[in-house]
Amino acid sequence: MILYLDMMAGIAGDMFLGALVDLGVPVAWLKGKLSTVLDGFDLRTEIVFKNHLRAVNLYVDVTDHVTHRHYTHIREMIESADLPDKVRANALTAFKHIARAEARIHGKDIETVHFHEIGGIDSLVDIIGTFLALDYLGVDQVAATPIPLGSGTIKCAHGTIPVPVPATVAILKGLEVTGSDAKTEIVTPTGASLVATLAPQFGAMPDMQIEKVGYGAGKRDTGASVPNLLRLVLGTPAEAKSYGENILSDQVHVLYTNVDDMSPEGLGFVMDRLMEQGALDVSFTPTFMKKNRPATRIEVICHKPQLQTISKVLLSETTSIGVRYHVCDRMILKREPVDVETSLGYVNAKKIIRPNGQARIMPEYDECKRIAREHKLPFYQVYERILAEANPLDRQTGRS
Repeated sequence: MILYLDMMAGIAGDMFLGALVDLGVPVAWLKGKLSTVLDGFDLRTEIVFKNHLRAVNLYVDVTDHVTHRHYTHIREMIESADLPDKVRANALTAFKHIARAEARIHGKDIETVHFHEIGGIDSLVDIIGTFLALDYLGVDQVAATPIPLGSGTIKCAHGTIPVPVPATVAILKGLEVTGSDAKTEIVTPTGASLVATLAPQFGAMPDMQIEKVGYGAGKRDTGASVPNLLRLVLGTPAEAKSYGENILSDQVHVLYTNVDDMSPEGLGFVMDRLMEQGALDVSFTPTFMKKNRPATRIEVICHKPQLQTISKVLLSETTSIGVRYHVCDRMILKREPVDVETSLGYVNAKKIIRPNGQARIMPEYDECKRIAREHKLPFYQVYERILAEANPLDRQTGRS
């Protein structure tokens, strides 16, 4: 799925999360997932209208009022949390963006820097919750408008500082920004870190088939000519055309390179990094290079916006000195994310539609891994049990 961030009035963590709720992420599900990581908070929403546009206003009601947390504490909390691998990696990256910015501004080491407002439970909820919601919606490609910045000054824990605040400017280094007529802060450090982590393709809305539109409301009077809203547009690539019943076709990029001097552990790390950066699939194939040297062929599939990022990972995380790539047409079955109720609880899964119209539910690996650990069961038993309960027709007819 493609997500387009229309940052007409900037971006903050609560605006982003509110817009994702408007796209269909259940608040109860979100709270349940976050409660396994954090406590001392509650989530609630209200519908508001700004310039007659309906939007979700999300509130994080905090009972844990600790606002000063060290970066190392937050990192350890996320590393030990029961989160999908991609969500954990993105959350760690987002807080690292903030930590690096704060360390640079205050002349401290990144390991000793502490956050003020950004260390509060509400910021933790905004960041981790956003990546959980993106995972729920199956977002694998992000594009965005240039990031508009406000002006003026605001008061914070360090006193009166200019807008955009120093941390926001530092985090946005290398990203595309633009001015606006807003008279206050419209891009918070939390919002900036979310955009920096997603590393979107900036510009006009990509070719896509729109599925849903969500609006998240900001809480400030910005003094701007546009309403204080963040609009998210969710859709599928426009090039995904019907090719027979329930079969789609689209274009992807295929990258490949050969390495003959890396350990299996190193290759495993590379696979994790590639998936974190938006690869659709990664595979390793044994091969032989010149002079009969045994080697491994790394092949990666990704969408065009991730091409540069994926190439950078291959050239920086492996011993390769070159990467080949080409555009490839492919055919795929229709699929959508679903929540399935099983005897082991609710499970995130994919609903795949076969060419004959029959549906098949496939549980997500991270969910099966989590349940296996919680229930102290072998992974294969969890997977087969969920598969059987989610596909009762297959069990009755003996299909596999």
